Parts: sequence; C-alpha cells; structure tokens
Amino acid sequence: MRMLDIILKKRRGQELSREELEFVSSGAASGSVPDYQLAAWLMSAYFNPLSNRETADFTRAMATSGRRMEYGALGMPKVDKHSTGGVGDGISLALAPLVACAGVAVTMMSGRGLGHTGGTLDKLESMRGFKVGLPPEHIKKQMKAIGVCMFGQTKDLAPADRKLYALRDATGTVESRPLIVASILSKKYAEGVDALVMDVKYGDGAFLIDYKESKLLAQALVKTAKLLGINCVGLLTDMNQPLGRAVGNAMEMEQTVNVLKGDDSVPDFTELTLELGAWMVFMSRKASSVEKARKILEGHLRSGAALEKLRQMVKWQGGDPRLVDDPGKFLPKAKLVCEFKAPRGGYVKALRARAIGYACVVLGGGRSRMEDTIDFGAGIMLEKKVGDAVRQGEVLARLYASDPKRLAEGKAKFAEAVEISAKRAAAPVLIKEVVK
Repeated sequence: MRMLDIILKKRRGQELSREELEFVSSGAASGSVPDYQLAAWLMSAYFNPLSNRETADFTRAMATSGRRMEYGALGMPKVDKHSTGGVGDGISLALAPLVACAGVAVTMMSGRGLGHTGGTLDKLESMRGFKVGLPPEHIKKQMKAIGVCMFGQTKDLAPADRKLYALRDATGTVESRPLIVASILSKKYAEGVDALVMDVKYGDGAFLIDYKESKLLAQALVKTAKLLGINCVGLLTDMNQPLGRAVGNAMEMEQTVNVLKGDDSVPDFTELTLELGAWMVFMSRKASSVEKARKILEGHLRSGAALEKLRQMVKWQGGDPRLVDDPGKFLPKAKLVCEFKAPRGGYVKALRARAIGYACVVLGGGRSRMEDTIDFGAGIMLEKKVGDAVRQGEVLARLYASDPKRLAEGKAKFAEAVEISAKRAAAPVLIKEVVK
C-alpha cells in the first residue's frame, strides 16, 4: 500500500477502505508517512469530506494507534463529558465529582486553554500541587477508590491524532467537520468510555459561532459515536456571554467550590452543570429518565456529597483538601485589581464572550501560544450579566492582574465586550436543543 495512491484516491472523491485509513493513521503515529504527504491527504479530505463510515473507521484507527485506557473491573459504567470550548466554562470542575456521586465512573480526559478559550487542566493546576499528568496505574487505582479522575492526554493515547491535529492547524484544514469529529472521538474511544455527553457551544465565544454549523457538528459527533458503540447525546448551548461570573483559572475553581457548597449566585453555571450531569447519569442507565437523574444530582448537591467527592479527588491528585473548605485562602489571587464601571445607565445588552476571553489572556490568565506561562490568579469577575439593569458608574466587572501594563491593556480589551442599551435585553436561552 502506498500513501500516494491513498492521496490520489481521496482527491478523486472516492471512499477509502478501513485498511487505507488505518495505513494513514499508523503512518502518522509512527512517522513512517512524511508530513508533506499527510498534509496533502488532509487537504484532499478537506475538499472531499469523509463519509460517516469513513469517519468512524478513521476515528477507531486513530484511537487504536496507541494504548487504550484500562480500568479493570469497576462495576460501574464509564462516562465523560466533552465541551467544544468557551469562556468561563469551568463546568467540568463541578460536574465530575457531582456525577461520580450517582454511582457512575467519571473518567475525564481534559485539555489546556489556548486563545480566548480556557482549559480544564489549567483550572485544576491553579490548585497548588494538583497533578494532571498521571500514570495509568494511578488513574486505575483512583477510579476504583473514588470513581472519578481528571487528567491530561498522555503521549501514548491516540498519537496519530496528536500529529494530525498539529498539521491541521498548519495547513488550513481545521474546519473540516469529519476531521473535527475524528479528533474529538478518537481520544474518547481511547479513553474507554461507555457513554459520552457532548456540550456543543454556539455563539460569539464558541469555536463555531453559527448555530446551524454547531448543530451539524453535534449531529455528526452523536452519529459517529454511536457507530463506535458509545452511547452519546449532544446539547447545543449558548456561548454569547461567559458562563457564570468568573473568567480565569483560580477564580473559576473558587466559583466551583462555592457552587458545590450551595451558592446560588451563578444560576446559569448551576443549571448547565445539573442538566449535563443528568444526561450523563441517564445515558449511563443509572436513572430511568433525565428528570429523575437530575433529582438524584440535586440531592447530592444539597447533602454535600459532591463537595466531599471533590475533596477526595483533590487529595488523591496531590492537592491540599483544605482548599475545599476555604478556597479564598488556598487559591492564588493576582496582586492588582481595577473596576470596570458602566459608561452610562441602562441594561446590559451584550458581554461578548470572545473579547472577554481575550481580555483574560491579556491580563495573564490565558495563552496566545502553547508555550506561554499562565498567571493562575489573573482574570475577571463579572458583577452584571446580560439583561441586568445598570446605573452609570456602577461596577460591571473587576479585573485582576499581576502587572500594571497588563491590567490597563486588559481593561481596554474588556471595554470592547460591553454593550449597554436603553431597553432590557432578554437573557439568552442557555440550552437550545438536545441532539440524540
């Protein structure tokens, strides 16, 4: 089999066999196929998209290009949630321990932030000592002991995807829907999950801004996951404004702890956590309906069981469990703070998530390049949300940084996100549709 023949076949718009797709995947993982041929194949696949069958076969091939996670006999279904990314999207931090209380094994492989979107691993690492680069044996032991673990992708999990992901970024083929689906699901298949809930964002701060495009992606993800034997559902959720009030790693971690303690000041964050969690429990067949699953989770939230599960996870992964009792004392906070005040009175019409995400990067709380270091204490605390009334001079947000120049530049960037109108704007619908 020759890579050139596979490139030409796809360039002609013909379907590739499972064996041909496995050849591409193994060649990417081993380095036996050079980058220039992989790049040519990616462009061929961009202009002649993979079919549903090809996408499933290629996903499976990338997942099996390395090691698959093994957990032993857990006696529980394994479930994960994947978000396509957003601003203030620290949902996983509360979701994982909460769902684990319902007798479901939550194995959550997460990523880092880049550009305007935050990353779960960075939020977790804002807790001093917390380890996300865990050896397989530790993950296995932790899953058996407490039923939840949050960790980063290792080099031997879906190595073909690691290679092709970098090439897609460099060759202008990132937007290919089948390649996006294969990239996301190859890691979930390698993770060994039985059920998967997809949080597909749309709107200003989302990877795909257009709602119709986001829906097509959700449909493709659900269809391909089912072809791979993974029970899957997709929720289409709004990302025109940040979730909750905190944007920044340590701030989002503190917000998570407070939500698990019963804080009701971030209803959108709590609502999405409960709804995604209910679907995770239902898809794992631990409840006969989504409504019953939600009631189970609400009980674990009220009882403090979810908070205790977070404490156990922090301890198992090297963090200080006292943080759960007093997050303000143990989480970092940037030295400098400034208030952003409303330039006029009225109603908050927009808090554009993308600009706010980039403002957080400017403050030091995110990355423009993967090699950038993060100031875990930098970020933004929103005092108002879309639809809220505001008086001229009233504080809309507080910005935190460790450098005066960053603080000034971050404030200027944040100003681009704010729009105030004379008429009250309706708060956006948080969950627009469920794709089954």
